[in-house]
Amino acid sequence: MKGIILAAGKGSRLYPITKPVCKPLLPVYDKPLIYYSISTLMRAGIRDILIIVPPGYVQSFEDLLGHGESLGVHISYLEQKVQRGIADAFIIGEEFIGDDNVCLMLGDNIFYGPLFRRKLRKIVRHFENAVIFGYYVSDPRPFGVVEFDDHGTALSIEEKPKHPKSNYIAPGLYFYDNKVVEIAKKIQPSARGELEITSVNNEYLKEGLLMVETLGNEYSWFDAGTADSLYEAAGAIRNAQRSGKLIGCPEEQALRNRWITVDQLRDTAFEMEQTKYGQYLFGLIDDIENDGID
Repeated sequence: MKGIILAAGKGSRLYPITKPVCKPLLPVYDKPLIYYSISTLMRAGIRDILIIVPPGYVQSFEDLLGHGESLGVHISYLEQKVQRGIADAFIIGEEFIGDDNVCLMLGDNIFYGPLFRRKLRKIVRHFENAVIFGYYVSDPRPFGVVEFDDHGTALSIEEKPKHPKSNYIAPGLYFYDNKVVEIAKKIQPSARGELEITSVNNEYLKEGLLMVETLGNEYSWFDAGTADSLYEAAGAIRNAQRSGKLIGCPEEQALRNRWITVDQLRDTAFEMEQTKYGQYLFGLIDDIENDGID
């Protein structure tokens, strides 16, 4: 399975913060926002990643991530020349996707929770057709709301309904089979002129092929697209990391996946040895050398 991170939004809801810098490069507590997306894909076992960026930003992302060499993955980049919506990612990434299935993640979304790695691996291992997540919220009216049956089959998706049919919303992490490319090509732009991911999901839903994997209250999700949500996410991650476990650390995922060696991790740790992040990487090295990978 291939992975795409759509990181091409202008970040206009964060102006003036994002006038000089692309939103996914902003810090969320102790690491760039894009780290959380990359870490999520790596948790799922996805090693071939395309990051879609705004015009003129490829070099900025390359300066941060290179082509994934230090993470044992392959990262490539393409620009979204014109803002055409989330589903445009499949058209831009058609050649990258090739004959594979694909996971799409939005570059401003953050997920974490217990056993999330196991949940993602299970989806990839048993995957067919299309799978989205349903995240429980007390007031789903400002979001895209997904209704589903006892077997997890989606029954409806509504954008910002006045009378929601469930308390589950669809956050920015989606799994599709290879048909998604042709579906994206055929859907019509919405009233706001964009190719909507909801339109893609509805095509699968019509055939009874859209499945929903639920995320309950034990999971955390943030759409870090506004100043308030960015601040809230940073605070939540800071609090969660007080246990000593980093959230959104791609180097840790690379090591757990056995995609990099301890020596490669040590090189990265030395680059950041004056930071808590670097010290955390040294701690991983000590744990492995003493106990092995858990």
